[in-house]
Amino acid sequence: MLIFTKEKPSMATSICKKANRPAQVILVGLGTPIWGMSPTERLRRMFARLNVSDLSQWDGKSPKTECCYVISADYAFSQILLADLAKEVGTVLVSEGRPVAAYLTADRAADLVYDIKKGSVSKVADLKICTPDDLSTAYDERLRKREEPYVVELNPKTLSAVEQRTFNGSYKGVTDFVTLYFWPKPAIAVVRCFAGLLITPNMVTLVSLIFVLMTIWLFWNGFFIFGIFTAWIMTFLDTVDGKLARVTFTSSKFGNIFDHGIDLIHPPFWYWAWAVGAMSVTDNPSILIIAFWITVVGYVIQRIQEGIFIKAFGIEMHIWRKFDSWYRLFVARRNPNLAILTAFALFSYPAEGLISVAIWTLISLIVHSLQIFQAARAPHPLQSWLNH
Repeated sequence: MLIFTKEKPSMATSICKKANRPAQVILVGLGTPIWGMSPTERLRRMFARLNVSDLSQWDGKSPKTECCYVISADYAFSQILLADLAKEVGTVLVSEGRPVAAYLTADRAADLVYDIKKGSVSKVADLKICTPDDLSTAYDERLRKREEPYVVELNPKTLSAVEQRTFNGSYKGVTDFVTLYFWPKPAIAVVRCFAGLLITPNMVTLVSLIFVLMTIWLFWNGFFIFGIFTAWIMTFLDTVDGKLARVTFTSSKFGNIFDHGIDLIHPPFWYWAWAVGAMSVTDNPSILIIAFWITVVGYVIQRIQEGIFIKAFGIEMHIWRKFDSWYRLFVARRNPNLAILTAFALFSYPAEGLISVAIWTLISLIVHSLQIFQAARAPHPLQSWLNH
């Protein structure tokens, strides 16, 4: 429901734009801890991403700034809702008819605090009332998926469901089949445990780096089964650190570079170590050398192709059409390739496993080339199917 009855929205907007200080956040209610954080701390981290740092419980006094947020600490919000809330002064967000958040001029703060406590909006003469779907889009380009913006009541009875909801919101929609289908259930249990123990995402990433190095040594020395085990642990931790960072709002520029740097660099070293280890159990080591170079060079070219697609067409290759998103499940990247190596290692055919990865890499290169060719001939600008 949208109500537009405000006579002069531009006047209030200009007042806030002229403010010398950032907006203040007034919290209503104490809420329930989630992901090892108090609701106040969670909201503080969320608003820090909006460059707003002044948060306080409602004390009955007028806000210190010309405009302010009034937020119920008894609800969990999508980050995008808090960002979009400030697009227009006088916006009130409601959930199931109850006001839960607002961005307005300071003189209306007391009214909205009263309305949130009462559970209904008493004065709408100069307010814009929005539901989450009215306020924000469902398409999340950063996570490559459609994710309905959410506002959910947070209390001890709903805590588990809310954590599941926020965890689902942290998951990428377009990724490989292992990450999408096998890791979510164990990952949420580990993320919940780590958050409670105050383990940071960078700590998890550091441990994953140790498993990267262990895997290289095991593959190099021909211990393929043990190496497969440590490799899968690493890929699982690679899922956990990102989700932990998103649900606890502890992601950082350094953490992003640290995590993605490891992700980008380590696969060729795994293939190299696998090739060296497999040479001792094959009569034709030269074919392993060829398979290794096809896999590594193909991996690099795939990354270049994906970069070319973004540069040329403005969106990621894997979110353009439904086929592109489906193919991302199996494309020759680390996890699908590791699944191939696992299958062959279990039957003691490590050499054949690397050869199969090389063949799959060549197929993926051909598919990527066709995707770029088709995109070049398609009407521009390209639109992701997820955005419809």
